[in-house]
Amino acid sequence: MNNLNNYNDQSINLDSSAVSRSFVANVFSYMTLALVISGAAAYWFAASGNLLALLQGNSLLMWAVMLAPIGMVLVMSFAFNRLSLTALMGLFLAYSLVNGISLSFIFLVYSMAAIAKVFFITAGLFATMAVVGYTTKTDLTNLGSILMMAVIGIVIASLVNMFLGSETMDYIISCVGVLVFTGLVAYDTQKIKRIGAGVEYGTATAGKLALMGALSLYLDFINLFLFLLRVFGGRRD
Repeated sequence: MNNLNNYNDQSINLDSSAVSRSFVANVFSYMTLALVISGAAAYWFAASGNLLALLQGNSLLMWAVMLAPIGMVLVMSFAFNRLSLTALMGLFLAYSLVNGISLSFIFLVYSMAAIAKVFFITAGLFATMAVVGYTTKTDLTNLGSILMMAVIGIVIASLVNMFLGSETMDYIISCVGVLVFTGLVAYDTQKIKRIGAGVEYGTATAGKLALMGALSLYLDFINLFLFLLRVFGGRRD
């Protein structure tokens, strides 16, 4: 999220009384809305055998659904200044829907009980680290840089393991992923708090930054959930 990082680089006092609770609340509201849309879309496609079969039977459509969310994130990030608030909101909601559809495949691999259990574990861990990030007096900027490098390492290791097919390596990557995205929740929450202390409230820019903050937290939640699912979910026999 380059746009958020640019604002995070500003010199803002974390203890400033000007920190906007409403800005942070908006960010979490947008994130929650995105999670609801994604969850509903994933369950809808999984519960409908015809829709899921359509994806499985059409490789072109399946790849489009899998890759479209990546493209949407890139557009939101790099066209941030050119997009209106309405356009950015539309992309954000569309991303939530399409990403939810792509997540429907987890229902083929894990049981409903396992998915529900891991979801609540993720929600509890996410909430705990968000509170830590919001209330801590420690500057997490340096930790964030380390964690982002770790994310790149996870991506590279995952690509390598696609060819190796090592279950042990997959388990290690998943455990590291849990630790990394747990830390990123705290880091991104503090970053959003800093942004809330410096934006001009009620402007289109503030609204767009709230959406990008919600996107960052959404990605943290989804990745944390998927890595926890790989560790604790237990695949179907």
